[in-house]
Parts: sequence; C-alpha cells; structure tokens
Amino acid sequence: MAVSQQSIEAHLRAYGAAQATLDAERTASLWGLPGMILGDDFVGALDSREEMARGLRGGHPLLRRLGLARVAHELVERVDLTDRLVRVRVRWLFFDTVGDLLTDGLYEYLLREDAEGLRVYVAIPLDEREKMADLLRRKGIDPAEAG
Repeated sequence: MAVSQQSIEAHLRAYGAAQATLDAERTASLWGLPGMILGDDFVGALDSREEMARGLRGGHPLLRRLGLARVAHELVERVDLTDRLVRVRVRWLFFDTVGDLLTDGLYEYLLREDAEGLRVYVAIPLDEREKMADLLRRKGIDPAEAG
C-alpha cells in the first residue's frame, strides 16, 4: 500500500512548523540518514542528524533578520514510486511576523516511510537561489552579508 496522503501532509506540516520556529533538531529529525541536498550549485550528504542541525542553525541568523514567522506549504505533485517511496513537489510559503509573504520556494523531495515514520532522504531546491536573491534585494540585504 502506498504512503498515505495524510502521512505526507502531516510530515510537511511538521517540517514547516519546525522551520518556522527555527527548531534545527526537530527539522533534522524529519530526515532519514544519509540525507542529501542536490542542487545546481551544491551537492551534500549528511550522515548524522547532529550535522544536519548544525548546518540548519547556520542559516537561522538570516531567517531571523528576514523576519520569518510562519511557513506553509502547497503540495503541487505526488508520484508514488513504491509502497514506501514517494516523490513530492512542494511549494513552501514563507511569511513574516505581520503575515505578509516574504517569498516562496519550489522543492522536490524523495520521501521514504520508515519505522519511525515518513522521512526526507533527498531534497532538490528548484528555484531557491533566484527567490532568495530577490528577497535579499527587496529587503536591502547585501548577498555577501547573507552568507
């Protein structure tokens, strides 16, 4: 039996909530090991959740500066690959403290249903570089300062 829609939505809600509260440990707990990020400018795989959490915390100062307060998602596409593997395309919506949309971002994920639940094994940012550059420009932040 394929991964349930309810499991996918619950996982994405938990992931977005962990991102919004800058909870690096909770975000990392939603990944399987090893976890890989694969993009045009970066390829990396991490073998521990501690490494993941450390990497996530590195981006938190910028997210605070940008005023991130809430993260929502839209499930754009779902492709069942096997009974335990599903590929999803997700549009993340990032909001500030007054509820205004900061930016959005399109990602593809390879998710696997493990004994602990649904976990991300591969994340592919599809438009993150362009969207972040635009957000930094609109906020008047020098990209060199952003890291």
